[in-house]
This record gives sequence, C-alpha cells and structure tokens, in this order.
Amino acid sequence: MYTPNSMWTWSFTIVATLQAIIAIGLESYVFGKFQSSLKGNAEATTQSRTIPTYLSVFIFGFLYQLLLVWDALRLKNTIQVIGLCLYNVGILVYAAIQMDQIDDAVDYLATHGNQIDAEFWQDVKPFLIAIPCVMALGTILLSFIAWKLYDEFAWTIYKHISADLRLKRRYLTYQIYIALLKFDFFFFLGFTVQFLVIVVNTTDVEFYLTIAAVPITIALLLLAGWFTRKENIAGMVAIIIIYFGALAYFLFKLIRMYKVGDDRVLDYLPARRNLSSFAVITILLLIATIVLACMCTHNFGKGLKPHVTRRKVPDVEDMKFGQNELGPVQGQVPSRMTID
Repeated sequence: MYTPNSMWTWSFTIVATLQAIIAIGLESYVFGKFQSSLKGNAEATTQSRTIPTYLSVFIFGFLYQLLLVWDALRLKNTIQVIGLCLYNVGILVYAAIQMDQIDDAVDYLATHGNQIDAEFWQDVKPFLIAIPCVMALGTILLSFIAWKLYDEFAWTIYKHISADLRLKRRYLTYQIYIALLKFDFFFFLGFTVQFLVIVVNTTDVEFYLTIAAVPITIALLLLAGWFTRKENIAGMVAIIIIYFGALAYFLFKLIRMYKVGDDRVLDYLPARRNLSSFAVITILLLIATIVLACMCTHNFGKGLKPHVTRRKVPDVEDMKFGQNELGPVQGQVPSRMTID
C-alpha cells in the first residue's frame, strides 16, 4: 500500500485532502440549509433537485480526485499530476457556474408559490462564493507543488525506459492517453448523473439506456487501457469507433440544449449551464482521447510493450542500489532527468 514518502508528495496529498474537506463542508452546509428552507410540496419540483445533485457530483468529484492523487503519486506520474491541476480548474468552473444555477432555482421556487424561505439566498451566498475561492487557492498550491514534483519524479518515471528518444516519446504518449481515460470517466459520469436526476420528460428508453451507459463506460475504459498495454489492434479500432459514437452523443446533447424551437430545451433549463460545461469538457477530452488512441495504436510493435506491461515504477532507493523492475541499472544515476 503506497504512502507518500517525501515532503512534496505529502504536500500534494495534504492540499488535495484539505481542499476536499473544506469544499465538501461548505457544499454540505448549503445543502442542509436548502433542505430546511423548502416549503410545501417544493420537493416535487425539478428545481428542488438541483442542489442535492450538485452536492453529489461535488462529493464524488473530490473523492475521485483523492483516488487519482494517490494513483499519480504511487506511479510517480507527472503527466497525471499535471492533469490533476487541470481537473481542479474544471471543478472550479463547475463551482462558479453552480452559483448562478442555484440562484435561478431559488428565484423559481420563490416566485412560484413561495416554496422557499426568503432569506435562504442571502444566507448561503457567502458560502457559494467561498467554494470557488477555495478551489482557486487549491489550484495555485497544487500547481506549485506539481512543479516541485516534476523535479522529483521526472527522471524516475522514464529511467526504466531506454535512452532511445523515440521510445521515450512513445511512452509519454501512452501516459497521457491513460491519464485522459481516468479523467474522461468523471466528466462522463458527472454529466450522466445530472441528466438523469434533473432533466425531466425523458422517454423510458432514453432513461434506461443512460443508466446502462454507466457500467458499460467503466468496462470500456478498462478495456481501452488493457488493449493499449497488450497492443491489441482490433480492440483499439473498436474502442476508437466507440469514442466517435460517444463524441456524436455529446454533440447531439449540447446542440439539443440550445436548439431553438425544440420542445426539449425547457427540460434542460434547470441545469443547462452545468450540463453544458460538462458536455464541452467531455467533448474536448474525447477529441484528445481519440487523437492519443490513434497515436498509441500507431506505436504498436515498436518496443514499448515490455515497459507498459510492467506497472511498477522504480523508487529512488532502488535506483541507488542499481536495480529496477527491468533489471540492473548500468552506470551512475543522474540527479534529474527531464521529459524530452
């Protein structure tokens, strides 16, 4: 079981954990205040489901981030560490958009039957402002620590790759692709949860297909990583085709949310900005994932397979004693190695 073993790995873990605790605590207060402020049959409205849904996405987002932090530090993966800083920016944007969406929901509940206490918005507004501020500070701190971790990890990640510059670039492509798969999962799941809970008037077929897409997505992402490590061309071709299908799905949903004259536009309004942010980020991630998947497939059979099938990254002490998972290390270990 991996535990942080240096000042900067501990710092990265502590900042991510404190950020998660503070942000979830603030969001939980807003949720509790919202539930206690509802009146009458407000719980039956779509607007009343927005805040519980946002809280659920927040909690999962931060718990998933902590899992990725542990995974990145365990693998000494600077690519994933950098990705976590960008992930933090995505959650920051979500937190900022969330405030406007909650304001809209409160206005609706207040003007349609006085279904919420009048002072609710003024009570929670400072906490909603504080959440993106906490995220912004966390992003700055994580980015600074990530820069320090680059110095600490950069040479150890690639030391077990030969001195061949082309092989190192192929390995870097592989690392970026695997990191993208991990981030794809959160943004797809975040969109799906909000769509299922907040958007009304979906057909039974659409509803159940969306639910079924969650376990299928998990299986496909696991298969995508496995096909890449095993250099299975047929499997990768199938996965890339599925990526294009997913890209078409999110483009369709995004267009439908804003299509003038479509009766379904009103169904998306309670969470349209949040759904749009998740859809746009997911589309961008899918485009990058497709490009990287094609590059990884192009690199099959060029000497990378033995390195990616051995998951353990050598520790500093292992390198000092002249041994890593691929065998003895020849010569003296350099103090730092950059990503070529």
